[in-house]
Amino acid sequence: MRLTSITLAALVAVTLTHPSPTMAIEEPAHTVVERDGRIELRDYAPTIVAETVVDGDLSGASNRGFRTIAAYIFGANRSVRASGSEKIEMTAPVGIEAASEKIAMTAPVSAERQGSDALSGEGRWTIRFTMPASYTLATLPRPDDAAVVLREVPGGRHAVLVFSGFTGEDKVRTNTAELLAWMGTKGMRPAGPPQLARYDPPWQLPFMRRNEIVVPVAR
Repeated sequence: MRLTSITLAALVAVTLTHPSPTMAIEEPAHTVVERDGRIELRDYAPTIVAETVVDGDLSGASNRGFRTIAAYIFGANRSVRASGSEKIEMTAPVGIEAASEKIAMTAPVSAERQGSDALSGEGRWTIRFTMPASYTLATLPRPDDAAVVLREVPGGRHAVLVFSGFTGEDKVRTNTAELLAWMGTKGMRPAGPPQLARYDPPWQLPFMRRNEIVVPVAR
């Protein structure tokens, strides 16, 4: 199966979060500890996520999960600070992670496959958005949909390889192998599965796209 970008059903939500090249989109807070060409070692701060679990292949599950969480941040919620609903600004990137049963820290929007280390195929996926840093669990609006869960995830050290262009399986596999090999030369052990993070909407020119392979590092 080929990794695909978010399909048309989710593009309206993505458009609202990428209105112009000059508007800043919040990304997870982190500090760069080391830089080696396309590879960075980063320490990420703790985050809060909204997530849901869906079944199917990567493309279909991503679309369904994205719509569910996007509905929450665009108003399918109950504000705890005022009457009515509340719109939550979306952050970047969109992440895809094949995971074990343990849910590891991911990027703001993540498709995490349960019980596998492959970024493709049929399975169960956890789709998550990272909430803006201005919120706490106490101040986030409550989801209308019981399938949306809010929770805190710890910070941690991650090895990151940055690349541009498309994110097909072969390219993802090659870049993942490169990052894991680099970690091996540094004596680092993965603390969880690799994650693919995409920062741009599907219509962005390939050479201008920012993608990352992200691997948590055991401490």
